Amino acid sequence: MAATTYLFVPGDRPDRFGKAVASGADVVVLDLEDAVAPADKDTARAAVSAWLGDGRARVSAVRINAAGTPWFDADAALVAAHGVPVLVPKAETPGVLAGFGEVVALVETALGVERAGELAAVGSVTRLAFGHVDLAAELGVAPEDPEPFAYARSRLVVASAAAGLAPPVDGVTTDLHDEERLAADVHYARRMGFAGKLCVHPKQIGPVRAAFAPTEAELGWARRVVTAGDSVSAVDGKMVDKPVLARARRILGER
Repeated sequence: MAATTYLFVPGDRPDRFGKAVASGADVVVLDLEDAVAPADKDTARAAVSAWLGDGRARVSAVRINAAGTPWFDADAALVAAHGVPVLVPKAETPGVLAGFGEVVALVETALGVERAGELAAVGSVTRLAFGHVDLAAELGVAPEDPEPFAYARSRLVVASAAAGLAPPVDGVTTDLHDEERLAADVHYARRMGFAGKLCVHPKQIGPVRAAFAPTEAELGWARRVVTAGDSVSAVDGKMVDKPVLARARRILGER
């Protein structure tokens, strides 16, 4: 089953690595990019390498610095040395993604959105993720307003489905104290077809996981559809055909 929660932890704060793992996040993302100041990049890389060297790669991923930055090559070498999954920021170029073993492509630029289908088709890419905060700056819109990003989100959802990937991962909710905002963000992302979220604090993990889980009403409907069998034409007064049955099975975690 695809991961639902991805928790970022600054790469220069090794004291927080274990706490991040203990949070119960599906994936702990050791961050070498936005969470680390330029002067601390080398220190962060060394701390991440030491952590991964102790056999913890199986519970971790690394967000490296973008291609074209002074730190990209050293970050890429670290990922290769430890065989750890990588989040590639500012994903725009399929050839860059092809150079890694297992990639979550973080789409956060206009060019990346327009190339979403090409990025999703790269063999090493296992998932797309959406970085709406960076895209907001490029577009000149407020990151808190979901409307300007409806097109971009749909592009990622369709590109993921076309490439046979799990549904994409939505961007962060930056307000750590507004629980209603977090719930609204996840609800909207789920409606748009996303199935995971980037998190910036351990306290977001539980609410995000719960919000992405099927509701009791959805589970009940799915059970009625599946129990009715392939030949039935209606459930609850609504038509049931092959796509409807497939959706019900997805909700129940079946294949």
